[in-house]
Amino acid sequence: MESRKLIAAEKKRCNSHNCAQAILHTYADVAHISEEEAMEIAAAFGGGMGNMEGTCGALVGAGIVLGLVNKDKVKSLKQMRQVMTKFQERNGATQCKLLKGVSTGVVLRQCPLCVADAAEFLEEQLNSK
Repeated sequence: MESRKLIAAEKKRCNSHNCAQAILHTYADVAHISEEEAMEIAAAFGGGMGNMEGTCGALVGAGIVLGLVNKDKVKSLKQMRQVMTKFQERNGATQCKLLKGVSTGVVLRQCPLCVADAAEFLEEQLNSK
């Protein structure tokens, strides 16, 4: 699969999608859902899961894609752990409020770059089948 990480990042950068939607919409065909379904499924996962600044929405979107593609809980969990580990190593956090520097004032990673990273690590897992 040719990388789609820049496509996903652009969807977030132009504010047409939240982070989870940017991932799920970009890989909707791989997950065997429509683009409209992708937007609806991921609608509540912006701003770190329900705008509560929890887990980065891009990671949530990646997890949804893995679940839909694998249809295997154990495999999806294993691959999601890999995605989250690599994301944590690169960015220093997996939580939206930490990435945005909500309490520290220090932004660890801008949202479009988080989306690109999540997409990159998702693609690694999708390509490892």
